[in-house]
Amino acid sequence: MHIPQLFVVILLTGLKRSEVVGDCSFNKSQSHCTCSLLDQENMGNLLQCFHAFVFELRGGNLEKYAGFASITVEQSVLNILQTLQVTKIVFGDLLVPEVLLAAVMKFIYYMRITELKFESCTFLGNASWFHMDRLILPVSSLRFHNVTSASLTDRDKDFAHLSGWLETLQNLTVTQSQVTYIPCSIGKVFRTLRYLDVSENHLQDQSMRPSFCQGAFPQLQVLKLHRNNLSSFHTMCEMLHQLEKLVHLDLSQNGLLAIPPSSCQWQPSLRILNLSTTGLDHITLPLPPNVEILDVSSNNLHALDLALPFLKKLHLSNNRLHAVPSAKNFPALEVLSLDGNLISRLPRDELQSLRHLQNLRAGQNLYNCSCLSASEIQALASTESLMPDWPQDYTCESPSHYQGTLVKNVPASVLQCNKAIVIIPVTVLFVLSCLAGIICFARRARPRPLLGAAKL
Repeated sequence: MHIPQLFVVILLTGLKRSEVVGDCSFNKSQSHCTCSLLDQENMGNLLQCFHAFVFELRGGNLEKYAGFASITVEQSVLNILQTLQVTKIVFGDLLVPEVLLAAVMKFIYYMRITELKFESCTFLGNASWFHMDRLILPVSSLRFHNVTSASLTDRDKDFAHLSGWLETLQNLTVTQSQVTYIPCSIGKVFRTLRYLDVSENHLQDQSMRPSFCQGAFPQLQVLKLHRNNLSSFHTMCEMLHQLEKLVHLDLSQNGLLAIPPSSCQWQPSLRILNLSTTGLDHITLPLPPNVEILDVSSNNLHALDLALPFLKKLHLSNNRLHAVPSAKNFPALEVLSLDGNLISRLPRDELQSLRHLQNLRAGQNLYNCSCLSASEIQALASTESLMPDWPQDYTCESPSHYQGTLVKNVPASVLQCNKAIVIIPVTVLFVLSCLAGIICFARRARPRPLLGAAKL
């Protein structure tokens, strides 16, 4: 077998070995093989590693193999590829000529690969993808993390050649890759894409408008835009309105600042919304009307006065709330996170009115442990499995003699916590006794008439 043909097998093969051999190691329990780039004379040793499900190739420059792109591969190599069990290939820390990548991709057609991942790779130059016309690969998940390549501008022809495969792709991740926008024409190619993660890039409100043009990503259900340069919640609503099947939207760690009133209406399909760490100090409508999971943690909210009848999970951790939001606004709530706020008490009756509540996190607040406050918290904590962060995260802030004390250690019996229950009746009895004594004394001290007074 010629060296370039052998390279294809090694590049695309999971290799089986029970110990480290050369620059390859095999994890038998996970059926995972990891290899660093080797010189051609050492490649033959890699054939000892066979039948892995995951194959990783890391570290090196593939430019010296660029000439392979023009070599015709024997049928025997294709037959070997069809017998391999590898389902996932990871390329990491590599310089990859795009012409080589284009040549390798066509061999995946003969394999069982369902996931490709490129991590910390640099793609060099451009390549022609005409040989991929109408070729449908088994790969359904494609991931890029911290990669650099030529601009996507004016590459419509490349994506046209790849459209047969890309139209079937289900999951696409492009993170930490300095993406500034996705051309409209490219978005339209992904006709069946369900999951898109473009987090930690340089997307902005205006540059995203062409990315989500009419007809782009028509089947998209999950969109993650975490940690970009987005600033307007209203613009996001308008721009994403055409995504009729969107279920999960992540806008966390963007500087949205505030959500002003707007006439824009979110698609009713949206069920999960993440607005955590966006700098919000208040929230008004609109929010997705059917939202079931809302994460607004790590913001500057002082209150949340919104009625969300279908909400099941509400995350309000690390805000500036002074009180628990009204339970009547969230009748379906199952999970409530209130830890890391400025709350002084947990209203037992209010929280127990949430009939579906299964999980309450409310530690690291400023609890007032006088009178009924401590007993309310202790009573809630007695509900089995309701408060998973109890008791270690619940400490008293006031009164001063309980500051720093765990709430569970505060005496909270009826007589101890409500001394008025004892003091007031005793005081009343004392006052009544005094009044009775005064009346009796007054009667005894009243002067009696003289015996002869009637005759006068």
